[in-house]
Amino acid sequence: MLRRLLVAVTLLLAVATPAAHASSEPGTLLEQRPTTVFLGPFPAPVKAWHLLYRSTSATGAPNAVSGTLLVPPTPWLRGGPRPLITYAVGTHGLGDQCAPSNLLAHGIENESALLAQALSRGWAVVVTDYEGLGTPGTHTYAVGQSEGRAVLDAARAASRVPGTGLSASGPVGVFGYSQGGQAAAWAAELQGSYAPSLRVVGVAAGGVPADLNAVFRSNDGGAAFGLVLGAATGFAAAYPEVPFESILNDRGRAAVRVVSEACTIELGAAAPFAHLQDFVTMPDPIHDPRWQARLNSNFLGKVAPAAPVFLYHGTLDELIPFSVGTGLRDRWRAAGAAVTWQQFPLLEHIAAVSIGGPVAMTWLGTKF
Repeated sequence: MLRRLLVAVTLLLAVATPAAHASSEPGTLLEQRPTTVFLGPFPAPVKAWHLLYRSTSATGAPNAVSGTLLVPPTPWLRGGPRPLITYAVGTHGLGDQCAPSNLLAHGIENESALLAQALSRGWAVVVTDYEGLGTPGTHTYAVGQSEGRAVLDAARAASRVPGTGLSASGPVGVFGYSQGGQAAAWAAELQGSYAPSLRVVGVAAGGVPADLNAVFRSNDGGAAFGLVLGAATGFAAAYPEVPFESILNDRGRAAVRVVSEACTIELGAAAPFAHLQDFVTMPDPIHDPRWQARLNSNFLGKVAPAAPVFLYHGTLDELIPFSVGTGLRDRWRAAGAAVTWQQFPLLEHIAAVSIGGPVAMTWLGTKF
């Protein structure tokens, strides 16, 4: 009941302010209210706010995105404004109940240990829910252009919350892994053109799905093929011109109904070892020019991030091929970016963040 109430309040806030977010600048704080977040059954010892803020869709339309701001209760006494981490979570699913704000409110957020690491250093953390996750519309899962903007605008909105001690000129670090790594990497590429006033001092991104064509080839027929269906659903929501719902067969329509409401485990397990061709009525839809145009617009490595980057990847990653990570590294370095690269031998996708996430967070601390 409490979970449904939280989702309903978020939806009402988003619906109540359409005119405000359509006419406001990206990063504008639309709504904020104090909230309580939990670590397991216990309230976390932080000040917290649930936010609704203006952001921008993958096609440039104004939208409203929700998130949660966490601030340590102790004053920042180390000189200058308190640092802020804008934190992008990995795959949480497409159902509104999967939003990080909802999971934090119930003490079941699986990235709480990394959030706690940042908070224990005295940094504030803002966690975006991404477009359509906890707000009206379908979550644009795996669409980096949307995710990166949501990450940057979360930081801008957080600095505007009264009583936090945050400053619009304070240092900002970006952190994310997997889907969050994609979002963080896109924030790094977009920051110079989209949020130039934001003082991003470092970006830590791991397990980044930088080349979605390569990720598709690796996962078509794989154990976690449900993630592919989730990504296709997210792309169809972001880009209505790409053929998806119109080409689904009966099995495809049933599967998409499941993944559209699923959280992480249910999403990955929705269609084990299936192929995209099993769910559609046209051959090889991924190579349709409309799909390729949008996949290409979400291909990372075309713009050198202005901020230094810590990029990491497990060599045995079964979801995001290791070559996808090294390819992004090489493209960024060739473009002149300052990239610190860390590979983790013999680690698969989840183990790489378990080991690499704390290392990445420590690296960010050297930039504050």
